[in-house]
Amino acid sequence: MIVVSVIVGLVAVVMASQWINQQANVAAQKVVVASVDVDLGSKLTPEMLRTVDWPSGSIPQGAILDPKALDGRVLKTSVLRGEAILESKLAPIGTKGGLSAVVMEGKRAMTVRVNDVIGVAGFALPGNYVDILVNTTDDAKADKNSRKDLSISKIVLEHILVLAVAQEASRDETKPKVVNAVTLEVTPEQAEKLDLARSVGTLSLVLRNQIDPKPVETSGITKQILLRGEEAPTPEVKPTAAAKPVVKRVVVKKVVKRTPAPAVVASAQTCVEIVRGTSRQRECF
Repeated sequence: MIVVSVIVGLVAVVMASQWINQQANVAAQKVVVASVDVDLGSKLTPEMLRTVDWPSGSIPQGAILDPKALDGRVLKTSVLRGEAILESKLAPIGTKGGLSAVVMEGKRAMTVRVNDVIGVAGFALPGNYVDILVNTTDDAKADKNSRKDLSISKIVLEHILVLAVAQEASRDETKPKVVNAVTLEVTPEQAEKLDLARSVGTLSLVLRNQIDPKPVETSGITKQILLRGEEAPTPEVKPTAAAKPVVKRVVVKKVVKRTPAPAVVASAQTCVEIVRGTSRQRECF
């Protein structure tokens, strides 16, 4: 009986192993993954790809099954080793490699010069969002006879994506890098504003939260507002022949004349007190 039990147990183990292997082969499917770390903007080659068995029930949407379908395609996001290549991570067919593959449709890439201060100490990395601040002079309030400082600082662009710093566009690094140029993703209208802003004043980058797209309307800050808490009065405009006369308001203060209090006149009478025994009498004359 012991020998029979051992034989039956071995047969059951072999049959169960064969059944499990058959089920695994039926449920698995070949999926293309990256064999090395690939940066965004890179053109895929067969050396960068390999196929692995992936459970059929958990294949991600947009996964590529045939490696030949990826020949010459360009990545628009970084992919790590062993990560599945998805259609959502690929640039449109026919896109050439480089930073142009990362720029979204309808957007433009524009580079501005920065330093360690303007570039937020190197923390403005690819994939981050920044605001653009310009410091310039408000010529609309300029006056030849005025010596007031008309400098103004104002945010001109908000929630701008950083595409690359210097010549690096990798978004996987978090270590700050001090560079001399930053490439930003802007619309054509924003590109015009940015080009004018850097020609009329100095630019500064303001790092913002990646999940905070809410715009903020500001009127800018001047030296008068900064120091006194209020705007300086606008210069007086001299009337011309065609201009309407300027009406000035004159405030007249009413002066109330105070009359002095009447002086106390001394009394002309003299009074004496007469005492007779136990009685007293007062006489004035």
